Amino acid sequence: QVQLVESGGGLVQAGGSLRLSCAASRTFGINTMGWYRQAPGKQRELVAVITRGGSTNYADSVKGRFTASRDNAKNAVYLQMNSLKPEDTAVYYCCVMTDTGEGDWGQGTQVTGSS
Repeated sequence: QVQLVESGGGLVQAGGSLRLSCAASRTFGINTMGWYRQAPGKQRELVAVITRGGSTNYADSVKGRFTASRDNAKNAVYLQMNSLKPEDTAVYYCCVMTDTGEGDWGQGTQVTGSS
């Protein structure tokens, strides 16, 4: 099991920026790291994921505004969010997928974009 701790959420005006961070207890054996989000009354959805090799995949709704990155030396993954919109408001969850197909989630951090 991998323990994940997110930080960096908060309240920001529309058009503003936030940077989320996620510290993992380890990155050995982890293939993919990334972020999902869940807005009230909606299903959890993919935001951005990044593989060990650096390949990324983004939700269409955040392409060009959000950037995922990871630092394996620090066991960390980040999400830089620019041009935030009110519809980006959600709880953001850090996630990992191991080489054996196991997944773990962080506890979530609230991001609120105000209009």
